[in-house]
Amino acid sequence: MTITRIPVRTLPDIFYEDPEPVEDGMQQAIPLIDIVSLLRKHFADRSDVFVGGGGFVMYDEKNGNARVAPDCFIAFEVDADRIKGMANFWMWAVGKPPDFALEMASETTAANDLGHKRDLYERLKIAEYWRLDPTGGDLYGQPITGERLVGNVYVPYGVRTESDGSATSYSELLDLIFSWDEAGGFDLLDPVTRRTIDKVVIERAGRLVAEARADTAEARADAEREARMAEQAAREAAEAQLRALQNELERLRCHQSGQ
Repeated sequence: MTITRIPVRTLPDIFYEDPEPVEDGMQQAIPLIDIVSLLRKHFADRSDVFVGGGGFVMYDEKNGNARVAPDCFIAFEVDADRIKGMANFWMWAVGKPPDFALEMASETTAANDLGHKRDLYERLKIAEYWRLDPTGGDLYGQPITGERLVGNVYVPYGVRTESDGSATSYSELLDLIFSWDEAGGFDLLDPVTRRTIDKVVIERAGRLVAEARADTAEARADAEREARMAEQAAREAAEAQLRALQNELERLRCHQSGQ
C-alpha cells in the first residue's frame, strides 16, 4: 500500500474567521463521539489511516476561508502521524482530499449538510459521504444515508429497514455496516458477524460468556459431586442392608443348630 508523504513546505500566512458556535451542538455530541471513537479504535493499528473528529479541511491554498469542517473525516494511504501534527487538514500539503466524510444531524446544521456541504464534498471528490440522523429521520429523511462517488456524482447506498424500525447500510470503503435503532442509537457492525466492532462491548460480552460457562461448569461439578455422594450413600445403604440380612441368616442358622 502506498502512503502519501506530506512534503515539508512553508504554508501561506492566511487569515480566516472563526465559525459561529452551533446552537444545538449537544444534540450531535454524544452519538458523534461514540461513532468517532469506534472509527478511531477500529483503525488504530493503521499508520496509513487518519481519522479526524473536528477541525477544518482546507481546500484552497490561497484562500483561508475556503474550508469545511466535517463532523468526522477519514483519509486513507496517508502519513497519519504527520497529519496529527498539523493545525488543519491542508489538502495541498497532504496531496489529496479525505476519502470519507460524515455529518451528524442537528436542527441548525441539517439544511447545510444536505445542500452546500454535499455539493462541496462531491466537488472535492470525497469518495463517500455519510449522514446520521439521531432523530431517526426527522432531519435527514432517514436515520442513515450513505453515498459513494460514481464518476463525479454521489449515488446513494441501499438502506435495509427492519420491521422494528432499525436500519443498516454497508460502506464499501470502510467495509463496515452503519446501524441505527431507536433504543441503542448508532453503531458500527462487522459485515461478516453483523455484531458491533466496539471492543468494550465485545470484551464485556466475552466476560459474561466466560462467567456463564464457569457457572455452568461449577453447577455441573456440583451436580456430579452430589450424584457421586448419592450413589455412595445408596451403595452404603445397600451394603448395610446386606450385612443386616447376612447377620439375620447367621442368627437363624445358629438358632436351628441349637435346637
